[in-house]
Amino acid sequence: MKKGTLCVHDEGEDVFGSIVTPIHLTSTYKLNDEKYGKIMEGKNREAYVYTRWRNPTIKALEEKMAMLEKGEDSVAFSSGMAAIATTFLTFLKKGDELLTTMDIYGGTFSFIQNELTKHGVEIKYVDCTSLNEISEAISPKTKMVFFESITNPLLKVVDVPEISKIAHEKNCLLVIDATFSTPINQNPLLQGADIVIHSASKYIGGHSDLIGGVVVSSKKICGEIWKRMTRYGGCMDPQQAYRILRSIKTLHLRVERHNENAFEIAKFLEGLDGIKKVIYPGLPSHEQHELAKKILNGFGGMVTFVLDGDNKDGIAFMRKLKICKEAPSLGGVEKLVSMPFNTSHSYLSNEERKKMGIEEGMIRLSVGIEDVGDLKEDIESALSSY
Repeated sequence: MKKGTLCVHDEGEDVFGSIVTPIHLTSTYKLNDEKYGKIMEGKNREAYVYTRWRNPTIKALEEKMAMLEKGEDSVAFSSGMAAIATTFLTFLKKGDELLTTMDIYGGTFSFIQNELTKHGVEIKYVDCTSLNEISEAISPKTKMVFFESITNPLLKVVDVPEISKIAHEKNCLLVIDATFSTPINQNPLLQGADIVIHSASKYIGGHSDLIGGVVVSSKKICGEIWKRMTRYGGCMDPQQAYRILRSIKTLHLRVERHNENAFEIAKFLEGLDGIKKVIYPGLPSHEQHELAKKILNGFGGMVTFVLDGDNKDGIAFMRKLKICKEAPSLGGVEKLVSMPFNTSHSYLSNEERKKMGIEEGMIRLSVGIEDVGDLKEDIESALSSY
């Protein structure tokens, strides 16, 4: 079944034959001998006992995400950060080493630096685009390699197929945050990754009106992550699961439009005065354009560019935009613009931002599905008047 069809159909059967997956608003369930039996056998996840363990609406979302990402199983969370944190804490313990890069979402970087290290986990940072550096950096203590499929906000493309070979040769788990690429543009599990994570708040939710996270992997790995999720308490709410399921029905259509609009905007920006750099995997000027063409089905809806100015100029430019909303998220149907300097990476030091390559005047653009002509006109007008 094609992804577009999977997005719309195949959520399982409701007992009443509902076309739309119902919202099961219950915190607990009646017990019976069968459920007691599953509990005594240690099969808690198979028993409808408590919604933190299992809920039909949440289960429908998990099954849908597993199908879209070509995985065996999935675990839904209350947020993307809950999904990331629980995954880290499931497989990393005191004395273990995490291999990652500084070019990641600021919230993830902050958790790694300020929380994971408190558990005695050692962190090693590498250039996620250098296969040699990654290979040489892995030590006997390295248990996990974590990267974003397309990094935030510098839009570097991670070579998942090759990195998976390196990680597996050295007995490491490869975990990929594929929020920017979505299941429509890439399936990292098919390229060798062990675990895929999504912030469902972004493209999967797609309307800037919910928070959620999802992990997709094998049944064994998801089983271990599920155990920790129930202990840490980061479970998804049934209403959010329903809203995400509804949003997924149009995911393929929205992502296709995001891809088209972002490509047009990136080409447009390259030809404008007042902009010194444009970063987009679909542009031939992108350092990893050939890799992007090889491993991605689409280049995504994110464009990063640097104004010929400083952060004050960046703020002034954003305030002149009429259609674009100045907001610190991404992946919604509307165009959002922000500066990593004072949003996603604001709680990092100037030195950390510099190491990451976060420049003065850097703008991160989440391109929406509006008419692309209107978006171009809005940008050109703001550039000429700020």
